[in-house]
Amino acid sequence: MSKVTLTVNGRTVSGECEDRTLLVHFIREKLGLTGTHVGCDTTQCGACVIHMDGKSVKSCSVLAVQASGSDITTIEGLVANGELHPVQAAFKEHHGLQCGFCTPGMVMTAVDMINRHGGMLDEETVRAELEGNICRCTGYHNIVKAVLSANAAMHAAKQAAE
Repeated sequence: MSKVTLTVNGRTVSGECEDRTLLVHFIREKLGLTGTHVGCDTTQCGACVIHMDGKSVKSCSVLAVQASGSDITTIEGLVANGELHPVQAAFKEHHGLQCGFCTPGMVMTAVDMINRHGGMLDEETVRAELEGNICRCTGYHNIVKAVLSANAAMHAAKQAAE
C-alpha cells in the first residue's frame, strides 16, 4: 500500500491504495468523485479524462501513485460559484450530450483544447482532437458545435477582460 496525496479541485486530499490502482479508480472510489467515468480501462474511449497539472490526461492510463503530488481537476471542479463552466453551458445549450456517459471526458478534453489553442479553433481541429473520445449516442455534430461555441465565448470574455 502506498500513500497518495493530491490537490483535487483545489483541495488537498490523501489516501492509501495499492501500487497498481489506476488514478480513475482512486478518484472514484477513494475520493467519491464519480463524474470521472470508467469506460474501457485501455485509453480508447476518453470517458475518464481529467486535468493533471493543467493538461488533459486519460486517468485510466495513470497509476494513482504516479500522480501523487499533482494538481488534479475533475469535471466536478469546473463549476465555479454555482455557475457552469462555459464549456458545460455550451454542451447544455447545443445539446452536445445524450446519455451523458462520455460528456465529462468530452468537456474536460474541450476545456484543454480551448486553453491550448487560444481561440484559434475550427471544426477540423475540434474533430481531430476529439478522436480520443468516443460517443456512442451522437454523430458528434452537436458536440463540435458546443466546443466551437464555448471557444468563441471564452475567447470573447478573455478579450473583454484585456
